[in-house]
Amino acid sequence: MSALNYKHLYYFWMVAKSGGISRAGERLHLTPQTVSGQITYFEDVLGYKLFDRVGHRLDLSESGRVVFDYADRIFSIGEELQEIIDQPTAGRPPSFRVGVSDAVPKSIAYRLLEPAVRMKNPPFIQCQEGKLSTLLAELAILNQDIVIADSPIPQNLGIRGFSHLLGESPMSFFASKKLAGKLKGEFPSCMDGAPMLLPGKDAAVRAHLLRWFEKQAVRPRSVGEFDDGALLKAFGKVGVGIFAAPLVIATEVCQQYGVVEIGRTGDVVEQFFAISVERRLTHPAVKAIISAARRELFAGLG
Repeated sequence: MSALNYKHLYYFWMVAKSGGISRAGERLHLTPQTVSGQITYFEDVLGYKLFDRVGHRLDLSESGRVVFDYADRIFSIGEELQEIIDQPTAGRPPSFRVGVSDAVPKSIAYRLLEPAVRMKNPPFIQCQEGKLSTLLAELAILNQDIVIADSPIPQNLGIRGFSHLLGESPMSFFASKKLAGKLKGEFPSCMDGAPMLLPGKDAAVRAHLLRWFEKQAVRPRSVGEFDDGALLKAFGKVGVGIFAAPLVIATEVCQQYGVVEIGRTGDVVEQFFAISVERRLTHPAVKAIISAARRELFAGLG
């Protein structure tokens, strides 16, 4: 294939998004036969099937899912461009595109980004949450202004960028009132053998927690691990296990989830970074975020 035919790619994308050839035909103002023929031709050109035909249903094949992922990004960006073209430029605030690693607690992400909203001329915030590797790939091709993460850029990714430390917070440990009432002894020994909810393997603080447990000769009983911090706290709320969260949001965690703090340690800290492609930060929103984080949010905690 010498060149990608974007018309055929668009037809494929519409079929996959619409859930079938007939519905895609309605949106494209084409007959189902025409759409079906175009998809078949596209598959012939590519040399592999994009759909698995199960009865009257079309399911994306393994190859189809890969193609759809790229097509979705291509045409979603095209739709965004069309919206920008259709809008009058006068008076429209500049965009601020920020990626937030899913390992960063959402309440901290909000508190980090909130200074941008308080600016005299606040930008239009476009926030994307996801895996750090995916967000850094978007940053590398300038689809993000910054990425908020709980670790600096991993060296094995080979992405050029700069990690600006926003601040760090000691860790607190929380449990439902019922579970806390069953714990015996002083902190941290009271966690020995107790049920524990751990952050997922992508969370930088996880390894620090496990090393700290070992150093303290405390062996909590892991009953689950979660990539989503909010889901982890929801399980903690109903007493499934003890969980850790940054001290900087301890009051908020207790109020929102109805749990109690059973102890804290400064030997384990969670760090937060703003990752950019520039060493010297110039974006007004990024400068506001970093200034407020260091001056207000994490002041006195490090």
